[in-house]
Amino acid sequence: MSDMRAVRQMWSDVRAGRNLDAYVVTMIAAVFAALGVIGDLVPEALKWSAVFAALALLLFRITLPAAPAPTVDGLLADRDEFVNVQFTSLLRDATQLWIFAPSAINLLNPQHCTAIRELVLVKGTGDVRVAVLDPDNEAAVALGVRQLDESLQYPVQDLRASLSTSVSQLRRMSSWQVAGNFAYRFVDYNPGFSIVAINPTHRDGRIVVEFHGYRNEATGSRMHITLTRRDSDRWFRYWAHQFEELWSNARLP
Repeated sequence: MSDMRAVRQMWSDVRAGRNLDAYVVTMIAAVFAALGVIGDLVPEALKWSAVFAALALLLFRITLPAAPAPTVDGLLADRDEFVNVQFTSLLRDATQLWIFAPSAINLLNPQHCTAIRELVLVKGTGDVRVAVLDPDNEAAVALGVRQLDESLQYPVQDLRASLSTSVSQLRRMSSWQVAGNFAYRFVDYNPGFSIVAINPTHRDGRIVVEFHGYRNEATGSRMHITLTRRDSDRWFRYWAHQFEELWSNARLP
């Protein structure tokens, strides 16, 4: 059982780009050891080169300062922290952008939409997917109003109006003549979270999840968690799959 955990850990490290140097040296040493057992197939100088390379790597890793232990506060923040990261700067190297939010009104402002067009959809590999609540599903919208408008102590937005504005914007975006692929869909209820995934199928991906909570003071006080594969490959893949499930069950416009 421990061997299987070790294999899973190695695979997780490789997917996240961790400890690759150590794995490469270990693999080379294992190959040389195997060749040494079956005969004198490896020149002596090459064997010593491998030994010295392994020692050099070990010494180098020992001299590196210890990485600070991750803290919960390093992963969790409110919406202001996410905004301060500057959404547009996260799109510069992006080819994928997946969004789910009840109205996505804050993400679909003019500045962000311009960045989506000029930084992501300009690429032939660009893939932008946006899912919002179904404006024709009155039960879903009414529940969303109760969750997101009526539960706030200081509401500053109206979900119905925001959703209508976003749907109009999504229709305009679907008419853009761009190299990449743009699509949007409608979800039949609010699951209590929003997702922004940038390059979710890539090693350098980032996923931001916002939890809607209950009776927040304001929209900006909702808790966010930002995940990368380096933080947790398991939970990164979990939230990417959550979006894929939402998307596959959402209604085409």
